[in-house]
Amino acid sequence: MLHAEGPLLTLDLNERTATRTDIDDVLEEFIGGRGVATALAHDRIPFDADPFGPENRAYLSIGPFQSSTTSFTGRMSMTAVSPLTDGLVSTNAGGYLSRNFAGTGISTLEVTGESDELLIAHVTDEGVEFEEVPELEGATVPEVSEHLDETRGLGPENCITIGPAGENLVRFACVMTYESRAFGRGGLGAVLGSKNLKAVTFEGDSHPEIEIPDPPAMDIHREAATSDDLFRRQGTTSGTEFINENFGLPTRYFESSTFEHAADIGGNAVEEKKYKKEACSQCAYACKLPTRDEESSVETEGPEFETVYSFGSCQGIGNIVDVMRGNELCDVLGLDTISAGVTVAAYLASEDEFGNAELAHEMTEKIAYREGLGDDLAEGVHRVHDQLDVGDYTVKGMEFAAHDGRVIHGQGLSYAVSNRGGDHMYSQIHGEEYDGVIDHEGTLGKSELLVEKENRCAIRDSAIVCAFADDYVTDERLAKLLGVSYEELLELGARTIERERHFNNQRGKNVEDDTLPYEIPDLEEAVQEYYEERGLREDGTIPSDRIEPVAADLGDSSSPAPADD
Repeated sequence: MLHAEGPLLTLDLNERTATRTDIDDVLEEFIGGRGVATALAHDRIPFDADPFGPENRAYLSIGPFQSSTTSFTGRMSMTAVSPLTDGLVSTNAGGYLSRNFAGTGISTLEVTGESDELLIAHVTDEGVEFEEVPELEGATVPEVSEHLDETRGLGPENCITIGPAGENLVRFACVMTYESRAFGRGGLGAVLGSKNLKAVTFEGDSHPEIEIPDPPAMDIHREAATSDDLFRRQGTTSGTEFINENFGLPTRYFESSTFEHAADIGGNAVEEKKYKKEACSQCAYACKLPTRDEESSVETEGPEFETVYSFGSCQGIGNIVDVMRGNELCDVLGLDTISAGVTVAAYLASEDEFGNAELAHEMTEKIAYREGLGDDLAEGVHRVHDQLDVGDYTVKGMEFAAHDGRVIHGQGLSYAVSNRGGDHMYSQIHGEEYDGVIDHEGTLGKSELLVEKENRCAIRDSAIVCAFADDYVTDERLAKLLGVSYEELLELGARTIERERHFNNQRGKNVEDDTLPYEIPDLEEAVQEYYEERGLREDGTIPSDRIEPVAADLGDSSSPAPADD
């Protein structure tokens, strides 16, 4: 089976040491990316670790495809215990970092401990240097890029960075790369902030030599280059009006499921502001959305559909420039646009101020700096909803994505059972409901497909392939690229899902967490169907004897053995 190549590099911020460890066995079993990071995290992070404590570990990882020139592969995965959900979370980002990361010769970065001074770690194929940067305290993401350019001659494509939100431990702070690409969900920016790690740079020429099967590699690249579909021009916003009219777009903090101004913030509105093409590393598809408004001088990348929802319909804001401004604030300050936008929407609901873009942007900044009420909102909706006297529209503490589980019930079920919480990317079953492959109403009988979708997403995030490549990197092509059957890939994906759930089980999560803040048909019965399909107990836990440690014997490991069942 094709897999990533290269050792694990562990940065111990307490001791300021860097250690390379052979993890070939883990790579061979879990491919790379999310799969390898999950296996390492499961075995090496204590089950009772404080997300903000030095014992939490953050993993940044690539898969085998990041050594290729194939389209849809310019991505990386990041994993840690989330301060938002209190469970294991993986998220990924595009941009141009992955090839520079691969150039250092490693497959996975592990960050542990915490520094007593604000640091940047510089990783090359020759070694690691730790730089104290007290002058960057409170610096925005572009300000860090400016510092790296002036002092090292490195660009934003060489680094991961946190903004003020990460330093201030906002529970939904993200990690940025290329200034506008985010490891968005779950608050992993706050994990780096708790470790006093402002940025990590990557530079080198020691790319692993991995032979990617061709075909289909160049077929995928060629098709991406010649495609002229709407998605390529408008990104994920291309479906805004269709979804709003046929399935619902959460509006005014979930007061309704349709937004009367959807056309004003949707795909056509975004495309009108798009001023050039942009892509991720090696990708010919170029679906990114650099946008600019000449009158207001607002310039950003995006917004994508989730931000159109979180800073648009959910806040009752129907002006695309206002949504662009919210998007740019999050990129500069280092905030997940979904959680930030929905949390601000909850505040607007409490103040009866829907549509007040100026107030929304003011509160976004206050969240990043934990100023005034922003200090409370920085905890996220789950922890502040009682204070605001609004509903708790989260699952496992994570704010909902745009795809409305009250209308598309398979996606509602997916939110409920996802190890990650209210995240649409965990299974992407909403696509099957939008396309009419399955009826969007009802939950029973959907678990078999849901499990397959979750398993495939785990493999996609391990390889790593862009989530928007399904028309090009088909199931058959993915299996051929990785050199095993599709059925074997699904089994491998299941092992990653199982490790995530087992880790979260050890932290006390069970069937009581697999629920929704609203009613959809037969949810409890459908959850049990899902458990049966996964081979889980009725309480949503997985037997520990099904999880065989693979990374605990690498040294410097502190996870306890799985609890007896």
